[in-house]
Amino acid sequence: MKLKVLFVLLVFQMSFAQHRTCGTQAYMQQIMANPVTRQLHLDNQARFELELQNETLNKNSTATNSTAALIIIPVAVHFPSVATTATSTLKDCLRAFAQSQINVLNADYNAANADISNWAADAPYYPMVTSVGNLNVQFVLATQNHPSGSGIANGTVAVTFGTDFLTSGNPNCTNGCNEDSTWSGYMNLVCKNISGGILGYSPLGGSPTAGQTVVIDNNAFGAGNGCTGYVPGAPYNLGRTLTHELGHFFNLDHTFNGCGTSCSTQGDKVCDTPALGTENYDCPAAGTVAGCVSGQYALTMNYMDYVNDACMYMFTLGQENRMRTYYNSIAAQFKTNVLANTKFVDNNFSLYPNPNKGTFTIEFKEVTGSYSVEVFDVTGQTIYENNYDQSAGLTQTINLQNTTAGVYFVNIKTENGLVTKKLLIQ
Repeated sequence: MKLKVLFVLLVFQMSFAQHRTCGTQAYMQQIMANPVTRQLHLDNQARFELELQNETLNKNSTATNSTAALIIIPVAVHFPSVATTATSTLKDCLRAFAQSQINVLNADYNAANADISNWAADAPYYPMVTSVGNLNVQFVLATQNHPSGSGIANGTVAVTFGTDFLTSGNPNCTNGCNEDSTWSGYMNLVCKNISGGILGYSPLGGSPTAGQTVVIDNNAFGAGNGCTGYVPGAPYNLGRTLTHELGHFFNLDHTFNGCGTSCSTQGDKVCDTPALGTENYDCPAAGTVAGCVSGQYALTMNYMDYVNDACMYMFTLGQENRMRTYYNSIAAQFKTNVLANTKFVDNNFSLYPNPNKGTFTIEFKEVTGSYSVEVFDVTGQTIYENNYDQSAGLTQTINLQNTTAGVYFVNIKTENGLVTKKLLIQ
């Protein structure tokens, strides 16, 4: 009998662990209980509200933002549990793993993910959603002018090991050790084991100046095979826990934040996400979960719900506008000298034909040194990678034989910087 009870408990725990859990609400309670971080949060929200009033294109707009200026955000990724004495093999693996997670973000936040095509079939259930969200943003691992004492050389990506993030020994802690002034001005991502089954958490409206971070559990970070101790587990193995938590950092609340009569002041404060009082798990079909308002359905495939990674695939235009407005209110908090000259690289090469059948050419106007080419899919997995020295010439033809048709991305990295281009294989 005892064995039977134990088995039932184990099954319950396993099934419970399979549901997404976000620690943002609990973390915000800590922030608001601390006078210093509470005031920081209130100041950022006041700037956001002022920016919202000044924006001609705000969260309720039905216009398109396709012409909005490109947002470039410098990123630093921290693995505090990996010793500084860890092998170079593990460190190199984690640097590549961090880039794979950045690749996922760039796909999801620019509506370039492969499963965004599902919206064509699901859209009829959601007439209030006039467009999916495309933030026109590029998240880039910082490579220049790293903080003093970081030990990271110029040209090497900002991925740290054994840092004092989230440890009691951090003298800069003001609230739960979720910030570090050493890395002020970066979009800081911390990957570590989180107790209690929580997959991740973030401030609701974060502060780069304070070095605040988005924290992701080591079993829900990135996509693919991962590295020793950092292997994403199904159903949270597509890197979308960070897509969700980063939405919080840019001031998006959960879509299930309650019912109300005013979409602009209640619930998630976004008017093209149907009001919802309860989170959704697993993989419900579109149009099967009732919303707060009769005749409306829960937008279960939205990144700010709790469904599995494989079943969330979009932001709305209203969410895009809210995130952009928040970014505009804190843009000055991001460092501007930690990225190489991406614009120079972008203006110095062309990629053609695009679309193509799997064969394309990269042509430089000039190359002053070596460069690398990486092609990755929408899950962040690298399908092609090569390094070229200066003698390789200005033109390279790349043949991706037997590659499935779809959307891919090409990273071009030179000593002057890195730029990412979308590639369509037909």
